[in-house]
Amino acid sequence: MDKIVIVKIKELLKKHDISLRELSRLTDIRHATLSELSNQKRENINFKHIKKIADALQIDDIREIIDFTD
Repeated sequence: MDKIVIVKIKELLKKHDISLRELSRLTDIRHATLSELSNQKRENINFKHIKKIADALQIDDIREIIDFTD
């Protein structure tokens, strides 16, 4: 079985009560890029983006941002 990496953008937006556009502003990551991550449309994950998201939302545990699924 192949595992798929999921970036939990939608859950983070809901938890922190912010929009995708606001997350884009906070992280300086393009809105389109965050949208692609949110909809699992990106094949590669830039870990600089994960770090920016973690910093902006004050997240210390990467498991809050990414996960594996079958």
